[in-house]
Amino acid sequence: MKFFFLTVLVLSSAAAIAQAKKTYTEEEFIKKVNEEVKKKVDSIKQKSVSDLTKELLDKEEKLKLRELELQKQSDQLKISEDDIARRYSELAQKQKNFIGCVEKNNDDSKARIGQLVEMVSNMKPQKAAEVLSVQDSEVAVQILQLIEAKKASKIFNFMEKDISAKLQKQYLEMKK
Repeated sequence: MKFFFLTVLVLSSAAAIAQAKKTYTEEEFIKKVNEEVKKKVDSIKQKSVSDLTKELLDKEEKLKLRELELQKQSDQLKISEDDIARRYSELAQKQKNFIGCVEKNNDDSKARIGQLVEMVSNMKPQKAAEVLSVQDSEVAVQILQLIEAKKASKIFNFMEKDISAKLQKQYLEMKK
């Protein structure tokens, strides 16, 4: 505490000396600083011990309040971090579920197409051409891709020319 007061005293005396704009020799400077230090020490001595104690208690109280504020901020940050971690794990779980649904739908779609391939393979080419002509073009091409090439060519022959051309174009693009 004394060191603090001495430092303040030295700085204020240096400021006072600088304001005087007088050039001092080293001895004069030391003498002037000592005088200022003595003045400050005397003013501190004049203050009662209770005043100094009160000042210290006030500063200590301010420090405690600041420490409580910092602890509150730290607690809030911890709560926020926990909330973010919880939300992240929920999002990851939702993403995993979503991807699982997409994969299940793909698997189900492949299974249905496999069943349709088996049904169309057992049909006569003319009947298969009628069925595939009204199907979604992507599904029809996937089915035709999985059927024997010879059977697929017969089915194409029984389709209307514009539908056959469209499906053959998509069929060739899928083969690439």
